[in-house]
Amino acid sequence: MNITKIFRFEGAHIVRGCSSVRCRENIHGHSYRVEVSLESDRLDNGFMVMDFSLLSKVKVLIDSFDHSYSVWDKESEEFMQMVDTFNKRHVTMPISPSAEGYSLLLFYVIDRIIKNTSFANNEGHVQLFSVKVHETETGSATCFAKDMEMVFFDLNDLKFSEGIQKEWKTPTWWHDLLQNKVFENEKPI
Repeated sequence: MNITKIFRFEGAHIVRGCSSVRCRENIHGHSYRVEVSLESDRLDNGFMVMDFSLLSKVKVLIDSFDHSYSVWDKESEEFMQMVDTFNKRHVTMPISPSAEGYSLLLFYVIDRIIKNTSFANNEGHVQLFSVKVHETETGSATCFAKDMEMVFFDLNDLKFSEGIQKEWKTPTWWHDLLQNKVFENEKPI
């Protein structure tokens, strides 16, 4: 059985290398909708795949992109410095911040979060099924497990600005994920 939780964020970027001049040469923003779908081979004690409260770290991750500038780490040093100087909230990504890039990156990170989540309500084998990122009302990109063959980066390549980290209610969550620690005692979102 599959379940889906929808998250939203407002974000800005430039997508270098794309066909559209407007897109590749200008900072612009979108109202993103992110659909996180999970699957399991059985239902838990509450007859659910899993309680959505267990996605609190996914919410923190996606909220880190809200009102942030997403910058590809291949940008020039001068541009990176400008972003750092004029934006308190920015995420440096090892992949271009296109809808496809976001879906691949978010799938990779959310998959790690799910694998590091402690399940204690008789859940089945819960796993990430897909991450769909809607960049506009008419355009989206969906990533599945098979697409992980496109991944050439790891968690250490994703950098959150100090402005983002200061807003995390659990300041160590990202470090804990990097250290492969299990997330226990999740609080409802």
